[in-house]
Amino acid sequence: MALIRTFMAVELPGELKKELAELEAQLKKSSPLVVRWVDPNSIHITLKFLGEVPEESIEELMLALEESVSGIPPFRLEVRELGAFPNLDRVQVVWVGVEVEIARISRLQQKIEANTEQLGFPRESRAFTPHLTLGRVRNEASANERQRLGKVLAGTTVAALHGIDVSAVSLMKSQLTSAGAIYACLGRAELKAE
Repeated sequence: MALIRTFMAVELPGELKKELAELEAQLKKSSPLVVRWVDPNSIHITLKFLGEVPEESIEELMLALEESVSGIPPFRLEVRELGAFPNLDRVQVVWVGVEVEIARISRLQQKIEANTEQLGFPRESRAFTPHLTLGRVRNEASANERQRLGKVLAGTTVAALHGIDVSAVSLMKSQLTSAGAIYACLGRAELKAE
């Protein structure tokens, strides 16, 4: 039985990926060398990480995804501020936040949680914070390096970025390699009002 590492996500438009590449290049110039930057072509908004699932579960997951998007019309997200998890003093993850239709994307994510829970996938314990991950700080980074990175992030102005027209959610495959994760779309569920 083959296992596939999967997640459900909103994919990004090409224009935004180019802008995120420029933002990463700007941050690389002034930040400590302790960040593993994400390939901008791989950036997405994760709505549900499923982990390793049997290949024969893909059809069932697509049905759950289609049920989740039912009754949710397409919407737009604005991409704005730089931030960090858990905070700017102890940076572990560098991200760009999304704004505007937060209630709608949160409702979509909650429907996905409910429908995948019925298939045996536990709910995420952390609160959902829609974001685009730009980089992850290496484990060996010191507290000073993390704080310095936080100051760089706080002092960086993000120019207006393209928004995201959310019209579908994708079931994605993630293959881990030494060069980073490689993603492929297994299927898309289109948003539509009932």
